[in-house]
Amino acid sequence: MPRSLEDSEMEIGMGIHNEPGFETKTIEPARVLVPSLVRHIVDSVPFKKASGGKTGRVVLLVNNLGATSNIEMGLVTKLATEATRDAGFDPVRIFSGTYMTGLAMPGISITLTLVPDGEIEGARFLALVDQPAFCSGWTNHTHVEDAGCTDEAAQGPATHVMPARDAQWESVISTSYHSVVSAEPEVTHLDQVMGDGDCGQVLLSGATAIFEASSSAQLPLNDPPAALARISSLVEDAMGGTSGIIYCLFLDGLAQQLHHVDSSALTPRVWGKAMLGALETLYQYTTARPGHRTLIDALEPFARTLESTGSLAEALEAAVKGADDTKHMLPKRGRAVYVQQKENLADAGAVGLVSVLKGIVSALQ
Repeated sequence: MPRSLEDSEMEIGMGIHNEPGFETKTIEPARVLVPSLVRHIVDSVPFKKASGGKTGRVVLLVNNLGATSNIEMGLVTKLATEATRDAGFDPVRIFSGTYMTGLAMPGISITLTLVPDGEIEGARFLALVDQPAFCSGWTNHTHVEDAGCTDEAAQGPATHVMPARDAQWESVISTSYHSVVSAEPEVTHLDQVMGDGDCGQVLLSGATAIFEASSSAQLPLNDPPAALARISSLVEDAMGGTSGIIYCLFLDGLAQQLHHVDSSALTPRVWGKAMLGALETLYQYTTARPGHRTLIDALEPFARTLESTGSLAEALEAAVKGADDTKHMLPKRGRAVYVQQKENLADAGAVGLVSVLKGIVSALQ
């Protein structure tokens, strides 16, 4: 029978062909709704009968009924995974996507499939689940066990290190933070003209996270590679957008470059060489290069000049010039590509990076 819901209502348990569900209720937040759906499944008589009342391994499938956004699906999948674990079950496979839809139906379905208890039976079952499939209704991602890393050369800095203070590092971080604070209005203005206007705030968010971690002695500042790796993690959490990804990848690459370098050997030229190596790592993930009107136009000349001269002042001068030169470049990356260039303004990302470099150089000179 045709039926309708109020704007404030939702229906639980309805069928794919609009068959009536078992409950109509006021719309609930996902953090309340999703765990209740998982609990309804595991507390059901058929599920308890199949599981024998015991917990174990399961396959979790979160299905988009057709009109649920990707970000909503991500939230539901996260909450469903957490709720499954809270119920005592181990989701050894998690599938999330559009498998069975009611055309443009806004909603989701959750399925829990028990994995057989026996070692052989369970392995056979999961092998069948993991079989590659190429039909439109079943998007399967091949499951590969992590064999671990046995190549010492590929190992990065230690992930479990104790925080430690270092006066010089703390000075560099503090000075760079205040330099970014001062530059943020200019960077924001530049990005409002040629971008989406958030570059200054994104950079400030990253600088603030690092400054606060340093101020509260949360960084392993006695171990440069570990400190850089930790700073990269902070940047990953605090900064959004393309610039955040670039900073994160560069810092990870820099930490990797310094992994086997003794701290006492970290001269300006060594730092410059490591930065060039980190750029090569970055170039594996982005097509941005010098001349494309991005922060690379300031970063690359800084690293190259530092490696060749060992002079922080000359390296900073090269970075400033590189950022200034972006005024006359045609954008080749980002939103600026399809926004008409105005007033011969410099690239916001390059100017923002220069503010960071100015703080670093000021603290070290």
